[in-house]
Amino acid sequence: MKRILIAIFVLLTVIPAKADEGMWLPVLINQRIKDMRAKGFKLKAEDVYSVNKACLKDAVVLFGSGCTGELVSDKGLLFTNHHCGYGQIQKHSSVEHDYLKDGFWAMNLKEELPNRGLTVSFLEYMEDVTEKVLAGYETWMSEKQRDSLIRVNSRALVSNATKAGNGLRANVEALFYGNQYFLFVFRTFRDIRLVGAPPSSIGKFGGDTDNWMWPRHTGDFAIFRIYADKDNNPADYSEDNVPYKPKKFFKISRKGVKEGDFTFVYGCPGSTKQYITSDEVEYIGNISDPQKIELRTKRLDIMKKYMAKSPVVRIQYSSKAASVSNAWKKWQGEAKGLKRMATVAKKKAYQQRFRQWAKGTRYEGLLEKLEKLYAERKPYFIAYEYYTETIRAVEILNFASDLRNNLKNPKVRSNIAEVFFKDYYQQIDEEVFVAMIQAFADNIPEDFQPQYFKDQLKAYGSVEAWQKDLFSKTIFTDKERVLALEPKDKELVEADPAIRLADAFGEWLAESLRPHLNNLNNQIRLAYRDYMQGQMDFEPNKQFYPDANLTLRIAYGKVQGYSPADGVYYTPVSTLKGIIEKDNPDIFDYNIPQTLRDIYAAGGYENQPVCFLATNHTTGGNSGSPIINADGNLVGINFDRVWEGTMSDLVYDPEVCRNISLDIRYLLFNIEHIGKASYLFDEMVFAD
Repeated sequence: MKRILIAIFVLLTVIPAKADEGMWLPVLINQRIKDMRAKGFKLKAEDVYSVNKACLKDAVVLFGSGCTGELVSDKGLLFTNHHCGYGQIQKHSSVEHDYLKDGFWAMNLKEELPNRGLTVSFLEYMEDVTEKVLAGYETWMSEKQRDSLIRVNSRALVSNATKAGNGLRANVEALFYGNQYFLFVFRTFRDIRLVGAPPSSIGKFGGDTDNWMWPRHTGDFAIFRIYADKDNNPADYSEDNVPYKPKKFFKISRKGVKEGDFTFVYGCPGSTKQYITSDEVEYIGNISDPQKIELRTKRLDIMKKYMAKSPVVRIQYSSKAASVSNAWKKWQGEAKGLKRMATVAKKKAYQQRFRQWAKGTRYEGLLEKLEKLYAERKPYFIAYEYYTETIRAVEILNFASDLRNNLKNPKVRSNIAEVFFKDYYQQIDEEVFVAMIQAFADNIPEDFQPQYFKDQLKAYGSVEAWQKDLFSKTIFTDKERVLALEPKDKELVEADPAIRLADAFGEWLAESLRPHLNNLNNQIRLAYRDYMQGQMDFEPNKQFYPDANLTLRIAYGKVQGYSPADGVYYTPVSTLKGIIEKDNPDIFDYNIPQTLRDIYAAGGYENQPVCFLATNHTTGGNSGSPIINADGNLVGINFDRVWEGTMSDLVYDPEVCRNISLDIRYLLFNIEHIGKASYLFDEMVFAD
C-alpha cells in the first residue's frame, strides 16, 4: 500500500500534462494553480476549492444524474443546458401548452413549475481516503477478501460522512482503476422548479444536423430555481418552500471572449477511458461504434417518419429521439477520430515500449494477459451490446417488466402507466420491434441467442408475423386494462407474450451471458489496476489525471478555433448572423421564432455573439458546466464538443479537440428579447 501512495504522490507533483488536456480534481488545485495562473487565471487556489470558506465549487451542481449546472443569484437561480432540462420541459408540454415549441417563461415565483424526481447536488467536500479504504489489507489476501474489506471500510466512511442527514449523501470512488480512493460528499436538493426555457427552435436550433458540429448557433440553455425549507435546508416539494440561498453564486461577465482568452470549466464529466490498451480502442472504433450507429439509424428513421407526420407524436418522441441521436452522432465522430489519429497503432507502439521496459518486473506479461482476456470477452460483449441496442429498445418490453415488478404497488404502478402512455406511440414501437428483432436474429450467432427467441422465430416464420401476434395479444398496449390490473392478476401478467419475451432475454442475460462477462470484466479490471500502476512507474515524469466518473473536475484552456481539414480554419465565435443564414421556415429545426427575425431585421444585432470554442477537455456530464474567465466570472455554458474531437474520451488531440459553449450574452439576449423576462436580471450580479 505504501508503494501505491508514494506513486500517486509522485504522479501528482511532476510536470503538467501536455497542452490543455486533463480533468483535474479540485481538491488538488494547489498542484494546478501555478500552471493556471501562468495561462492567465487571476484567482487563488482557495477561491476555486475550499472547505473552510465559500468558493467557486459552491456555485456548481450536479444537475439530475448526468449534467452540470451553476448558481447565478442569491435566490437559487440556476443555469444549465436546454438539453439537460429537456425531459422536464417535455413533461410539462402538451398540444395546448407546447413549451418545447413555444418556450416557457415564468413571470414570477408562483408561475415556476415543479419537477417531480429532479434533484441537484452540491459537493460539500472530497477527500483522499486510500489509506482508510485499504486499512487492514494484507498482501496475502485474495481479491475477494480485498473487495470485501473495501466495501466494509467504504460503508463506514459513507455512514460517518452522512450521519448528520439533511440531504447529505456520499460515495467512495476508485480512481486509477483502484490505485487510489476518494470520498465525495454531496448535499442534494429535491425541489427544483422550471423558470424559463427558450423555444426549441432556439434551444435546440440545428437539431441532429448541427449536433456536435461547428459553427454552432444553438441557444442551449434552460433556467431553473432551487427551493429549500424555511431554514435553507433540502426538502421535498412544498408550496411553503422558499428560494435557496447559496453559499456562492457566479457573477456574470458581459464583456465577452476573444481568441486566446483563458477559460476554465468547472463541472461533472461522466466517463472517459484515457489509459486503455489498443485492444479496447480497436473494439470501440471498429466494432462497437459501427454496429451501434447502424442500429440507432434504423430507430431514428422510424421515429422521425412518424414525428414528421404528427405534432402530437413529435412532442411525445422529441426527448426520446434526442437521447438516441446524441450518442449516435457522437460515435460517428469518435470512430473517425480514432482512425484519423491512428490511435490503435500509437497504442501498440506505446505498449511495445512498455513491454521492453517491463521485462524482469512484475508487469512482464501483463499486456499479453489483457489481450487474451479481451479476445475471450469479445463474442459475449458483442451479444450484450446488441441486446442493449435492440431488445432493450422495444418500449413495450421494458414497460411490461416494470409493471410486473410493481404489480403489488398500485400507486407506483399507476404512475409508471401514466408516464408511459403519455409518450407512447404504438406504431413506432411495432416497427422498432421488427427492425431490432430482425437485426438481432441476423447478426448474433445462433449459439448466443436465447432458445425461446429461436423457437418463436421458427414458429412464426417471420419477425413481422411475430410482431402482429404479440402486439395484438399483449395487455400492455391497453391503458385501461393496465390500470385495472391487480396483484390477483399475476398469472395473466406472467403469461403475457411481452413478459415472456422480456423474461426469456432476462434469463439468457442472467444465465448465459452475464456470468461470463462479469468474470472476464473483473479479470480485466484487476489487470488494469496493475497496468495503471505500471504506466505510472514507466513514465514517472508524466502527470496523470484520473478518468472521469461524474464527480467534480477542473479543465482549463483558452478560446481557440481549429482546422478540421486542409485549407479550412474555423474561427472560435459564432453570431446571430449565422442563425439568420441557416433560418428555414420549412425545416422544424431551423425555423426560428418570428420575433428573432424581426429583431435582426431592425438592425443592430448582426454581431450578437451566440457560441464559442475553447480547448477545455470535456465529455458527457460537462453539459451545463460554467465557463469561467480569468477573473472567475461566468462567460458561457458548456454544451457540446466538435465532431472531429469526440474521441477525446479515449485520446485527446490538441489540434482539434474543442468544447462548444453558449456565450452568456446570448442567454441574456434571449431572456430580454425572446422571453420578455428581464426581471430576472434584478437578482443577477454583473461583473462588467
